Amino acid sequence: MPSELRNFLALSYDELEELNLNAKEQRTKRVAAHKIQEERIKYLTDEKRIKAVTVLFSDLEGRLHMLDYDKKFLIKSWDNLTFDGSSIRGFTAQRESDLRLAMDWSAFYWAPADVFGSGKVLVFGEVIDKDGSSYSADIRGVLKGFAEDLHKKEGYTLNAANEIEGFLFNGADAEQHYHETGKFEYVNTGGYYHSLPGDPLRTFIDTTAEVQRSMGFQNEKDHPEVAPSQFEINYGYGEVVAAADQIQLYKLICRQVATRMGLTASFLPKPVVGVNGNGMHTNVSVSKGGKNTFWDPKGDEKMSKSAWTFVDRILTHANDICLMLNSSVNAFRRLDPHFEAPNQIKASAVDRGSMVRIPIGNEKSSRVEVRSVAPDANPYLVMYSIFRTGLDGDIAKIKNLRQAERFLPDNIYTAMNHFRKADWTTKLLGEDVKNRYADLKEASADRCSRSLGTFVKPAEVQYHHEVYNQFLWNLF
Repeated sequence: MPSELRNFLALSYDELEELNLNAKEQRTKRVAAHKIQEERIKYLTDEKRIKAVTVLFSDLEGRLHMLDYDKKFLIKSWDNLTFDGSSIRGFTAQRESDLRLAMDWSAFYWAPADVFGSGKVLVFGEVIDKDGSSYSADIRGVLKGFAEDLHKKEGYTLNAANEIEGFLFNGADAEQHYHETGKFEYVNTGGYYHSLPGDPLRTFIDTTAEVQRSMGFQNEKDHPEVAPSQFEINYGYGEVVAAADQIQLYKLICRQVATRMGLTASFLPKPVVGVNGNGMHTNVSVSKGGKNTFWDPKGDEKMSKSAWTFVDRILTHANDICLMLNSSVNAFRRLDPHFEAPNQIKASAVDRGSMVRIPIGNEKSSRVEVRSVAPDANPYLVMYSIFRTGLDGDIAKIKNLRQAERFLPDNIYTAMNHFRKADWTTKLLGEDVKNRYADLKEASADRCSRSLGTFVKPAEVQYHHEVYNQFLWNLF
């Protein structure tokens, strides 16, 4: 059909950035939900060039799902959108499959037409149970409720910024074909900070950065990482739910840009043995009344007592929450001290092998960096487990807790054992969701070799929650 006959929304990158930054400011200022809802519905009604609204939500493992609703249908039925939850891993059983999607109108994005298609806008959804309450396995909803309650009761705002590493490989479906090829092919072997202008890695980074900027990410820096064909594109911090949403969008944008180039953006934690893996260093802080509560110019490393208490709780529960921060068989390949990976349950300002690092900061940037997070983890579960543990967890009576000789698990079965046995993870998730999550992790792990060995096994890629498809999963 000739494109000139269509009249679908396609905005310039400058227009997109302005719209997305305005929406971001509303979210940051906590404009009342009913006001934003009214504004968004009016916009959708008035903007005739929009044909569909893409609603995004994440399953228990963190895999992003998307549904396109016809705009006219959505305007009439936005408060009664049902879907079959039994087809979503970690959600409902078949006998109780009906769930609803509610719109989080504050989490509304305009996306570039040349990457996402014209005539569409994106909005994050909240999964609602049959009784109208937030669905317990929708961790985004759990995180949002936790953050809102803290703001209401204590005046706290939870802030996060993530440094998300990935690899760029040859071929549009390199992960799906790994069981056939047994290898990934680099597009660039330049290494840290080195890539020639116009080569595939630099072109990918530049294009992705442009898309992110247009979607209101407020970029900071981007560069090739240490390993060949590895990249990192950094952007500013945000309130915790928005920050987790941006992780999902970051990976979606990277994959979309790479696919259009005939390449694959991979967020497997350790897709290639012998080089640095992919991490997702998670920088967190808590503010109150616009002031950073982690900052104290007279404190140890210029950190407040409350910040050090936060760190001590993370270290205490490090093994309990490890499965939520490192959620795949492949993730445990990355926790190798020979490649700057954090496998020590310590806190340090300088040692990059420590689980927690205290970066140099000031009144604005003072923060705690949790380094033992893999980029394939559910971002909402990562944020929820870190913040709730840091604020509400226990402190162990371990001598010299911050520098004790303790180590994270080196395989997923040990991590699952810690997770299942811990009382703290039951408090975090509830017995039902905790068991569902552990069962999903065990089902994937049982399809892989128990011993990691010295090369990446096809099964740990093939049955990875971000790679698998239902066809492969059901082949016995």
